Amino acid sequence: MKIKFSLLLVVLALLSGFHPSESTKSSKIKKGMIKVAILYPNEEGKTFNMDYYSTKHMPMAASLFGKSLKAMSIDKGLASGRPNEPIPFLAIGYFFFDDMDSFKSAMGPNSQKLGADVPNYTNIKPIIQVSEVHTAE
Repeated sequence: MKIKFSLLLVVLALLSGFHPSESTKSSKIKKGMIKVAILYPNEEGKTFNMDYYSTKHMPMAASLFGKSLKAMSIDKGLASGRPNEPIPFLAIGYFFFDDMDSFKSAMGPNSQKLGADVPNYTNIKPIIQVSEVHTAE
């Protein structure tokens, strides 16, 4: 399972125009960059199609963002930090940009198209947080 998911991330990176060494290594992520986290809360009755998200939605986003996007990754929720409690998030997607201007110019003209694709993989209203990277990952 771990190998299959790692291979999927490499395929995503290649589809989005990144080289594996660029998209999977933290050397592309620097202090001061903008990190956009798209969180999908785990709630009763909610569904999430990871296959669609990882093979269609995220590569589409990467294509729309173009060279402004410096790195991206996906987390698939597996376990909670507390025994016998459900995971808080089914998935979290991440995009990294050099600065707020790059993020705004990449996201602005594309947010409607990306939002329209959400029902194709989930019935969850995502939570989006924009942060500044404090330390390189």
